[in-house]
Amino acid sequence: MINLEKLYSQKTAFGFFAQQLTYPEKSTYHPKLFEESIQVDDPAYPFIKQYWENVQSYSLEQLQELYVQTFDFHKKATLYMTFFKFEDAKERGQMLAKLKVMYEMFGLEMPSGELSDYLPLISEFLYAAEWLGDSRAEDSFNILMAVLEDGTYHLLQGLEEINSVYYPLVKGFRETLKACLQEEVMSNEHD
Repeated sequence: MINLEKLYSQKTAFGFFAQQLTYPEKSTYHPKLFEESIQVDDPAYPFIKQYWENVQSYSLEQLQELYVQTFDFHKKATLYMTFFKFEDAKERGQMLAKLKVMYEMFGLEMPSGELSDYLPLISEFLYAAEWLGDSRAEDSFNILMAVLEDGTYHLLQGLEEINSVYYPLVKGFRETLKACLQEEVMSNEHD
C-alpha cells in the first residue's frame, strides 16, 4: 500500500525523473536542476548523484544518441511500463485505459499520441497531479504503483544488462517509490 502523503512529498523528485527520462535537451542537464530537485537525505540521492556525475561526461549530442539507442532500440529497456507484462495483449489495452481514466480523474490531460504507461508521463503525473484528500486516490494509486513496480523492475534489469548510464536513475526512481510505501508493507519487502 502506498502512503499518499509520502508520495506527495516526493513531487519534486518525480518532476526531476520526468525530465531526465524524456528525450534530452540542453535544459535537461542544467547544473542547478540536480541540486534543486534531490536532497541529500532523499532515498534516491546516492543513485541520482551517480547518474548525474555519469551524464556530465557526455555531450548533449552523445546523450541524445545514447537515449535513442537505449530506449528505442532495446526491447528490454522500454519506457512503456505495461509492455513487460502484457506486450501487446488485450489486457494491456485495458490497463492503458484504466491509467488514462485515472490521469483525467486527477486533472491531467493526456498528450495525443502518447500511451498512458509511458514512464516520463507517469512521472509527470506524479509531479503535477493533486490527489491529497481525494477519496479515489488510494485505489487508483495502488494500481499505478503495481504497474510501476513491475515495469521499473524489468526496466532496471534491462538497463543493467546493457550497462546503461540510465541504470542509477531508474534505481533511484525505485528507491523513491519504496520510500513511499506504508511501514507494514516495507517490513515484508525484500529488494
